[in-house]
Amino acid sequence: MIHPQAIVDPAAKIGSHVDIGAFSIIGPEVEIGEATWIGPHVVIHGPTHIGTNNKIYQFCSLGEAPQHQGYKGEPTRLEIGDRNIIREYCTFNRGTAGGGGVTRLGDDNFIMAYCHVAHDCHVGNRTIFANGTSLAGHVTVEDQVIFGGFSMIHQFCHVGAHVMTGISTVTFKDIPPYLLVAGNTAVPHGLNVRGLKRRKFSDSSIESLRKAYKILYKSDLRLSEALEQLEPLARSCEEVAYFVAFIKRSERGIIR
Repeated sequence: MIHPQAIVDPAAKIGSHVDIGAFSIIGPEVEIGEATWIGPHVVIHGPTHIGTNNKIYQFCSLGEAPQHQGYKGEPTRLEIGDRNIIREYCTFNRGTAGGGGVTRLGDDNFIMAYCHVAHDCHVGNRTIFANGTSLAGHVTVEDQVIFGGFSMIHQFCHVGAHVMTGISTVTFKDIPPYLLVAGNTAVPHGLNVRGLKRRKFSDSSIESLRKAYKILYKSDLRLSEALEQLEPLARSCEEVAYFVAFIKRSERGIIR
């Protein structure tokens, strides 16, 4: 189902049951998996791999060269998984040679209009990007994160799983998992308890995370002191152990 007014390079690999709308342009190093729907006026350059059952709406630009002054035309990639919804006017750039060479979006993500995913970003599964959310280069977003509209994530930041941001949140540091954050610059506003309950976290796990949050953010301890107090709790709760491990491996430092 390729519209006669679409331009699809003969070298592109198009799976079965793919729809491509009018005036869309598909480049030669593009691979599109079966049952993916591409609306009108979409431009996809390669190398780009798009999985199955995605919906990509009009005026998106996917797989374009990275917005990086050091990029010299190296053959970097964009990889998009399965069952993603990418709404109008989104821009996803390929990676850079110095950043690993790949920009990656996982599975089952809902990317609303006017969002930007810059070079070398890695986005997990089942995330939601509300309108206008932008990731600078080299950002990592773990699974089931929800970004409020117009959230901005600085380059090289890491956003942990199950985080939710308020509208127009801006962060220059890493955001540990499970948090509810807002502001410019971002500060924590407690745990994302409603999200954790919706995802069937146990009451005991949520209570342990509450205790961990209080130790880190309400005790006036230095970070090293807070981590020391968190160790016994981490040994008894898998979620707290992940929380602590995220903080320890943070390179930019965490919001506090």
